[in-house]
Amino acid sequence: MKNKKRFHMSTLIIMALLIIGAVLVVYPLIWMIISSLKSYNEIYNKVWGLPSKPLFSNYVEAWIKGISGYFLNSLLVTLTTIFGVIFFASLCAYGLSRYYFKFSAAVLLLCMGGLMMNPQVCLIPIYSLLNGMYLRNTYWALILPYIAFRLPITVLLIRSYFLGIPKELEESARMDGCSDLKIYYKIFMPVANPIIATCAILTAYYAWNEFLFAVIFIDSEKYKTIPSGLMTFRDALSTNWGVMLSGMVIAAVPLVVMFIALQKQFIRGMTAGSVKG
Repeated sequence: MKNKKRFHMSTLIIMALLIIGAVLVVYPLIWMIISSLKSYNEIYNKVWGLPSKPLFSNYVEAWIKGISGYFLNSLLVTLTTIFGVIFFASLCAYGLSRYYFKFSAAVLLLCMGGLMMNPQVCLIPIYSLLNGMYLRNTYWALILPYIAFRLPITVLLIRSYFLGIPKELEESARMDGCSDLKIYYKIFMPVANPIIATCAILTAYYAWNEFLFAVIFIDSEKYKTIPSGLMTFRDALSTNWGVMLSGMVIAAVPLVVMFIALQKQFIRGMTAGSVKG
């Protein structure tokens, strides 16, 4: 009976902590959505209240004011970054997990060292490099650094998953006459769907929300993404917070939808391969 009571008590404590955590995460999102439907005065005078009349025109104004262009730019940059990161990281992970050569340990250590590289430290060299290559104020000014900074963690995650794939699958494929590349894209990549989905979500979250590079490497309105573009919604004397919050809600929707659609794969990918070296 004592063990049963302890079990119930620990379960209740865990549930209470999870509920508190969920409230802390969900409430700001709910507040943002509610406030995006308020007028300027209601946001200040009725901070915690519901809007007297929902202003869906805030979303229309935000879209017309420029969020549509920023949205498309963010979508292009994020999708290209995801493709580049998954493509290069999966090839590198395949080589590191299946081939052992003289410097394989050094390459792995180099990937791990990339995790310690802080983007802020590399800001000036990257700026000079992009300027010298005439890539500043282009989509590539964001895509190339994003791919570079997301490769190390993605390589390690995919490699860890590939190590858990039975060698019998590879051997049987070789007996059937499959080349290394065929084994990579016909066996390893389909089997690794969970970790690919996990890496795609993590990369999308980074590329979609990245602010520092987006502000410094892009000056032209034509190429601005959502994080830097939302700054133009702020005026010198006053800011229409309803319109700005509407833009933030529009910016948050794709990532929320993506995570909901891939949450099962995300959980499987984060747990699978975690015990492999």
